[in-house]
Amino acid sequence: MRIALFSHDSLGLGHIRRNRALAFALARDLPALTGREVSGLLIASSPEATRFDLPDGWDWVILPGVTPAPGGYVPRALASSMQGLRALRAAAISAILDQQRPELFIVDRHPFGIGGELADAIDQVRGHGCRTVLGLREVLDTPSVISAEWEKVGGSARVAESFDEVWIYGDPDVYDPRSTGEVPAALAAKAVTTGYLSQDRPDDGSVLPAGTEAASDLTADVDSSGAGTRPFVLTCLGGGSDGGSLASIAVDAEPPDGHRHLVVTGPQMDTEEFERLRARAGAATTVIRHCDDMPGLVAAADAVVCMGGYNTLAELMATDTPALVVPRKGHRAEQPRRAFALAAAGAVDALTIESLDADVLSEWFADRVGRPTDRSHIDLTGLATVPRLAADLVADTHAEASALVRDAVPAPTTSTTATGTAPPARLRITLEETSHAV
Repeated sequence: MRIALFSHDSLGLGHIRRNRALAFALARDLPALTGREVSGLLIASSPEATRFDLPDGWDWVILPGVTPAPGGYVPRALASSMQGLRALRAAAISAILDQQRPELFIVDRHPFGIGGELADAIDQVRGHGCRTVLGLREVLDTPSVISAEWEKVGGSARVAESFDEVWIYGDPDVYDPRSTGEVPAALAAKAVTTGYLSQDRPDDGSVLPAGTEAASDLTADVDSSGAGTRPFVLTCLGGGSDGGSLASIAVDAEPPDGHRHLVVTGPQMDTEEFERLRARAGAATTVIRHCDDMPGLVAAADAVVCMGGYNTLAELMATDTPALVVPRKGHRAEQPRRAFALAAAGAVDALTIESLDADVLSEWFADRVGRPTDRSHIDLTGLATVPRLAADLVADTHAEASALVRDAVPAPTTSTTATGTAPPARLRITLEETSHAV
């Protein structure tokens, strides 16, 4: 069975890491659920995607990239107009999918990609019998903003016509985008919530950027007494492209007594900004770009401060580590809505960046270390649910195909061959056509 996953990747690593987690879950569970081997492609447009490993039999396809700009997107690096880049990306995607003929195509967040680049490809794979899924975070944006986005791509009815199912990667008891209007009725009718993609997430891979350290190295700092590993608190900023304000506060904060403070900026932070943070950090604070096992690092920390991105919080909620979420300001309302919904559910603490400074953060660290957070009431089973949904969807395809074949075979007739057996319908047609031609 071949599977393809797509992410448009205009900012950050969230789309890449979410699809990668899905690939590992599908590779792990689908063979047992379907009795078939599974392989796949992840189509992305960030060159950093290849730093992350994939299951055996899976690979990356990296498209020329885009980056946000006022009023839309522009080519990230290619000397091209946006119209030309869109045409290039669309042609590449269609060619890849036509050659691979996947049975399942999962699109992350943007139903038709950038500028409608996926529209033809989706029609193409559906014509081959491929099942299509639109995967959505549990929080999209304010309903008015999202309504305009649905209209911009042709309306929710058009999106619903192009996808067999909509998978919402969250817990509706925490936040349900169907009830807020972010997922309109036409899509809600095809939508199912999976739970957060939290439990059993893969490590971040073995091919790592410069400045990366292993979680085991970072947590093996033995204190002066030789009694064991020195405890630490953690600040992590996701991809890091927009985490400068929080990082600046974090390096000035004082870790609790007996603790050190690890600040992981993310690989996309500007190099000069990263070096300034390292220079400002006190003796008890270590600043690095990335770690090969962020879930393991979060689980080992005594307290965590983070932004409100989906993947960061999904990984966090698989632990009992106390957390303060400081959502990104601007761009979208997604992070604040997620942070304060989870705070209302008792899963995290949340503050805006305006209400945070080094003293407030120091006090929060001191108050929260040694006080684990119970998150057992949150549905975190998305990576076990998705393979079952995929197996059911593909099984429906096979059932429909079998029914079509069964309906296409005519009932036996009295015509016989030399052996006295009625020939198959196609053979009878072939013999008659051949006789006529002779």
